[in-house]
This record gives sequence, C-alpha cells and structure tokens, in this order.
Amino acid sequence: MKPRPPMLAPLLRSDLQGELLAEIFLHPDEDRTLSDLARLLDASLTTVHTEVGRLSAAGLITERRVGRARLVAANTRHPLAPSLTELLTLTYGPEAVLPQLVRGIGGVDEALLYGSWAARRLGVPGPFPSDVDLLLVGDLSRRRAARLQAEATAALRMDVNVAVLSLDEWNTPTTGFSRTVREGPTVALELA
Repeated sequence: MKPRPPMLAPLLRSDLQGELLAEIFLHPDEDRTLSDLARLLDASLTTVHTEVGRLSAAGLITERRVGRARLVAANTRHPLAPSLTELLTLTYGPEAVLPQLVRGIGGVDEALLYGSWAARRLGVPGPFPSDVDLLLVGDLSRRRAARLQAEATAALRMDVNVAVLSLDEWNTPTTGFSRTVREGPTVALELA
C-alpha cells in the first residue's frame, strides 16, 4: 500500500521525508551519519540511504566522508534552504527542536505533544494547527516552564503552550486535564 501524504505537510512524499529533512535542516550545524539518521528516525538504513541520495542529487545537502562514515548536513547555501527551513520549522519542528530544549531545563521525566498539532501529526484530518501544546511531566518550576515556553515559541515561530504535571498527577490522573490529554492523540518526545 502506498503511504498517504503527511497531514502537516501534504506537499511532501511521506512523513519520513519530512522527519529526515527536519533532522538535517533544523540542526544545520550538525553532521549526521546515515546510521545516526536511521536510528533517530526509526527507519531502515536502506530507506535513509535512498532519501539522502535524492536530497544530495538535488543539491539540498552536503556530503563528506570520514573514514567509512558518510556524513550529511544541510546545504544552507541552496536557494531553497531558507524557505524549506521555514516550512520544516512549522511542520516537523516540534518533534525535531523541542527535545533538545526540554533536555536543557532538567527535571522532566516525560514530554508529550498533544492537541491539534499532535492530531495532525498522527494523521487526524483538520485545519493546520495554530499552536503547539506541550505537556511536561516531572518536577520543575513554573519559572523554568515559562522560560522554556518563550524559547520554544521563538524557535518554532508559533505559540507553544506549556503545561506541567507532577509524575503523580500524570500516573494517577485525578484531574480532567490529565484524563483529557491521556485520551487524546499524543506524540512523545524523545528525551534520551
């Protein structure tokens, strides 16, 4: 069965293509091996190799070899790079950018995207999301959460709403909010 186009960026061929482009273009100063990309994207090395070949042929990425490793990075000088980066920031940015920001504040056991962005990411039809809803589970202050919210909003160029629940509140949902989040579409952020 042919994969359907992604809900967040239907002009792309697949979510894997969007995720790969986001990992490369939203971290432009990082060289990535194909093995690293395959692991990050939970994709086969063959599939990543094929996608990277297409991007390289189009001149969107640069490649270099270090020993046997093939390193790829965004070609930020490509005429499409600024527009592509903007598109990826608004579509795949939350999953590509937020984990690094969340890891930087500490005290977070889990981080989940929920609401309309998570729904579109999981293929639920609807209008393009106007914001990103982020739930942090753990022990962190409102001040750190507010700082993260400001950084995330600036990085993603759209409003990021940050909610915080303690581990107990999340594991034993006693509020309507925690139950609502658990029952709706969520996308877990990789914090490891």
